[in-house]
Amino acid sequence: MRSASRWVVPALAVGAALLGAPATATAAPVETSGFLRTVGYDVSHPQCGTDLPDDAAFAVVGVNGGLATRTNPCLADQLTWAAGSSGVVPGQPALQLYLNTANPGQLRDQVVTWPSGGETPYGRCDGGNSMACSWQYGWERARTSVEAFFRPAARAARLDSRPQRYTWWLDVETMNTWQTGSDDARARNRAALEGMAEYLTDEDGRVGLYSTGYQWAQIVGEVPDDSPLAGLPSWLAGATSLSGAVAACERSPLVPDGEVELTQYVPDDLDRNHACR
Repeated sequence: MRSASRWVVPALAVGAALLGAPATATAAPVETSGFLRTVGYDVSHPQCGTDLPDDAAFAVVGVNGGLATRTNPCLADQLTWAAGSSGVVPGQPALQLYLNTANPGQLRDQVVTWPSGGETPYGRCDGGNSMACSWQYGWERARTSVEAFFRPAARAARLDSRPQRYTWWLDVETMNTWQTGSDDARARNRAALEGMAEYLTDEDGRVGLYSTGYQWAQIVGEVPDDSPLAGLPSWLAGATSLSGAVAACERSPLVPDGEVELTQYVPDDLDRNHACR
C-alpha cells in the first residue's frame, strides 16, 4: 500500500517490487466487462484530499494511517467513495478494508501499546517479548482499529459498521515495525498476525493477507499447516502493469492451502487491483 510509516528494518525493504512480471507486448489484458470496468483500487491516508476515480469496480480502504496504532484521518470520506463502487466483479465486494500490521516486541520499552497481560492460545502474556504477548498485541491492534477507528467512521459515512459485513486484509510490509534476526522472531510476528485474524474472525469478518512473497518470507517465514493463517486468501503486491498482475495470479499463495485472490499493480500514482478468480 506504499504507506508513509517509518522504515525500522531498511534491509528488508528491497524486495517489495520483486513480485511483478514485466508487461508483454501482445495480447495485453484490459480491465473491462462490457461497458463496465473491472479494475479495483486501494486507497488510504496518502490519498486524503485527492480526487479519486469514479470507475472502481471494487475498492479497498486502509483503516489505519500507516501505523497499526493510528487512524486514517479521511477514513469516513474514503469509505463513502468506496461504497459507490460498481461491485460488478463476482466474489469481490464493492467495499473492502485493510489494516496495517506490526510487532514491536523487540522495542517494547519504547512503545506504550505493548500488552502487559492477557490469556492467549500461547499461554498468558506477562509483558515480555513472547509468542503470547505478540498474539495479544495483534489482537488489541485489530480491536482498536475496528472499534476506535472503523466503526465511528462507518457511522459517519452512514454505512454498516458491523465487521462481519466486510473483508479485512492484513497488510504485511517491511516498512512497519517487525521483529528480526531469527526464526523465533518470525514466529512471534506470525503470532501477532494470528491475534489480529482471531479478533476479526471472532467478529465474523472475512480475513485475507496482503504482501509480496519476498516480504512475507522476511517477516513471517513458513506458516505451519495448523496456524489460523493457513487457508486464508492472498492479495499479492509488486506488479507494475495489468499483465504483470494477471501473471502474478499464478504465483504461490502466502500460506498453505490458500489461494491468490487479488493482485496489485501500480502503473502510476494510484494502486490498482486485479481479481484473479
